[in-house]
Amino acid sequence: MKQFYTFLLLITFTISTFQYVNAQTTAKNGSLSDLGFIEGKWIAAVEGRSIEATWLPTKENNIVGFFRMMNGGKPTVYELLVYEQTEQGLVSLVKHFKDGLIGQEEIDKPIRHKWIESSKGRVVFEKEGEAVRVLYEKRTDNSFVISLGKPENDKWVYKSLFEFSRAK
Repeated sequence: MKQFYTFLLLITFTISTFQYVNAQTTAKNGSLSDLGFIEGKWIAAVEGRSIEATWLPTKENNIVGFFRMMNGGKPTVYELLVYEQTEQGLVSLVKHFKDGLIGQEEIDKPIRHKWIESSKGRVVFEKEGEAVRVLYEKRTDNSFVISLGKPENDKWVYKSLFEFSRAK
C-alpha cells in the first residue's frame, strides 16, 4: 500500500511539474492569444496619410494582417504582417511593398522580430539584429496603438507610430 501512495505521489508531482514547465515555456515564448486584441478591421491617420488595416483571426499557428497607406488618394505603402508560433517562440514577420506591389525587402528575407514580453493587452517584439522594439498596446476594446521603441539612457522609450480605431 505504501508503494501505491508513493507511486501516486510521484505521478501527481510529475504532472504538476509538467504543467508548470509548460506554462513557463508559453510565458517565456509568447503566444498568439496575446495578440488576439488586434483581430478585425482598423483605421488610422498619420500626417495626412490614411491607413486601413485588417488582422485575420488566429488559425493554427499564425495570424495574418495587412494594411495599405494612402496619401492624396494614392497608395504609398502596402504591408503584409505574419505572426507565427514557432518552436523558438512567437515571431513577427513583415514585408513592405510600394505602389505597383514592388517589394522593399529581399524576396526571401522578411523583417523579423522576436517576442520579448506580453501582459494583458500588451505585446513587445524586438527586431532581430537591431535595438528596435515594436509595442502593440490595447487602449480600449475599439483602439490600440503600435509604437516603436529605442533604448535611451538605459531604458526603452516608445513613440506612437499608428493609433488604430476599429473600423465601422
